Amino acid sequence: MVSWELVHKATAFIAEEMGVALKRSAFSPNIKERMDHSCAVLDGEERIVAQAKHIPVHLGSFRVCALNAVRILSEEGIELEEGDMLAFNDPYISGTHLNDLAVMAPVKRNGETVAYVINKAHLVDVGGPMPGSINPNARTLYEEGMIAPPVKLVKSGQLDPELIRFMASNFKTPDVTIGDVIAQVAANRVGVRRVGELMEKYGLETVLEAWRRSIEYSRSIASSEISGWRSGSFDAEDYLEAPDGDLAVRGRLEIGGGKVRAGFSGSSPQVEYPLNAVYGVTYAATVFAVRSLFRRDVPVNEGLYSAIEVVAPEGTIVNPRRPAPVGGGNVETSQRVADTVFLALSKSMPELTPAAGSGTMTNVMMGGRLPDGTYWAYYETIGGGTGGRPGKDGVSGVHVNMTNTLNTPIEVAEREYPLVHRLQDTGGQRWRRALQGR
Repeated sequence: MVSWELVHKATAFIAEEMGVALKRSAFSPNIKERMDHSCAVLDGEERIVAQAKHIPVHLGSFRVCALNAVRILSEEGIELEEGDMLAFNDPYISGTHLNDLAVMAPVKRNGETVAYVINKAHLVDVGGPMPGSINPNARTLYEEGMIAPPVKLVKSGQLDPELIRFMASNFKTPDVTIGDVIAQVAANRVGVRRVGELMEKYGLETVLEAWRRSIEYSRSIASSEISGWRSGSFDAEDYLEAPDGDLAVRGRLEIGGGKVRAGFSGSSPQVEYPLNAVYGVTYAATVFAVRSLFRRDVPVNEGLYSAIEVVAPEGTIVNPRRPAPVGGGNVETSQRVADTVFLALSKSMPELTPAAGSGTMTNVMMGGRLPDGTYWAYYETIGGGTGGRPGKDGVSGVHVNMTNTLNTPIEVAEREYPLVHRLQDTGGQRWRRALQGR
């Protein structure tokens, strides 16, 4: 009999292969160079069974994303047939922000849905008035870009041409963005095919049982790790600079019984500018911070998630009510949530917890109109650095916490966009030369 570990590793590799397919077939440097995308495999009960090691803010939100999507399909009586794919970017469903389009496909055996594959990719432009579609002046979600509820992007294996035309008419860079969307479809096709091959090779029941055992294994490790921490309630808070005063993220961790319960009562009320983080972002940031302190490797699936409960009051910056704008909550507030959770964890496990890092994703967005009348849009996150760790210094110039992307190479940026990079002699470089006697 094949071991459950073999099936689990094979499933995790399927998620990784989906990511490779997405990266290699994408059009925008944001995906093909920066790898701003994530992929996962779910069982027929919408439980995450394997994820590729991509971006924390995407991965933690998949659990919220998939459950919301399937719930809406059930409420509206929509059935995903073989060859269909669902697409949606509504942050209050997908769990991040409008730029992250989720594409989800069922895996069928004898007419029954036995699994799903899903991916998210950050599309550089999804409409709205700003290049990059993260509008700092937005007062509602409707001012941030195109909002897509769960709709069938692919029907019986064919892209819906009407939906593609609708999307293209809303994007300032339609060729690039639609190219990325089609790459997402291609990645899911790889995932559906590979999961089907896995079930064909080992048998449906063997695969489903292996997935169940991998979830139990993950739950056991997570519970064991948390049980080794000092139990109790630990409070922490952090702040975001905002136009009309600082916004507070207040958290309380209750650690005990092999579980972590994170509550965010007392956080600032939601605001009319895009620093609100939807629940999926808050959940992802909390899980990331807790997972970071584990000494042992733990499969990131439903087993891990079941050991961490997150309660965020509605109407706050960590769980706003629709239609509050949320573009910056995904990239800025998420970092403060992670830092708040780390600060609370430091009161339980100071020997494991790092200091706060740069606290931002340092988003850069620019764009404009080319001589031929078409638009261009460039998006980048600049690495800041990590805080110091017990026994080690922090690391400079790297992405920290909720982002895990690369930087666009200068050569690629200059080839793809009307940009020229100039290297400046910084004060630090001059100081080093002075010390070296130059």
